Amino acid sequence: MSHEKKIKTAELLSATSPHIARLFLSTEYPWEIIPKIKDFISELIEGGLAGYSVFSPGVLVGEGVKISDTAVIEPPAVIGKNTEVRPGAYLRGFVIVGEGCVIGNSTEIKNSVVSDRAQIPHYNYVGDSVLGLHAHMGAGAVCSNLKLGGGGVTVTLDKKYDTGLRKFGAVLGDNTDIGCGCVLNPGTVIGRGSAAYPLLSLRGVYPENSIIKEANVFVTKEDR
Repeated sequence: MSHEKKIKTAELLSATSPHIARLFLSTEYPWEIIPKIKDFISELIEGGLAGYSVFSPGVLVGEGVKISDTAVIEPPAVIGKNTEVRPGAYLRGFVIVGEGCVIGNSTEIKNSVVSDRAQIPHYNYVGDSVLGLHAHMGAGAVCSNLKLGGGGVTVTLDKKYDTGLRKFGAVLGDNTDIGCGCVLNPGTVIGRGSAAYPLLSLRGVYPENSIIKEANVFVTKEDR
């Protein structure tokens, strides 16, 4: 089976929420989503969204959203219908969450997009990152968004792609599953349908429909 690696937005991400789909479609590469979040979310909040209401100044929520009394949501934020924000969750601003998601206890998110039915359920950090449809992060998995020693974040495939970003975490394609305790280092891209074993430190681009066993060891699901 092919181990082809893909890095374009359309090859990695989709959404059933129209506004998230519109944001995805406006880019060629997924890291281009990150600097667009600020203006895009401001546009959504100023213009309003059908079926969404104001939860607090600068925060829009869809129908059926459940937010714990101990969760902290800093504006601006948009949270899709039937999403659950559990105790101790911290949304640090400029966060767009899709429909039917789980934002779990002690999970922190900032300047990120979480597509529909993604789950970030326990002790996770998601900074300057994009999660696709049905993406799942195991307990304690984090998206590290700042390089040691500083400097801009690059994505390496056939060449080095300069993202132009000082802070950029990870892109999780649709239906990805990240094991407990994994660290996704800045500029990591996980292809659609892939899963990573627990306790890995990952960097770079990984192919779709693969099982990632070690940082540089993976097999396609069909070849298991």
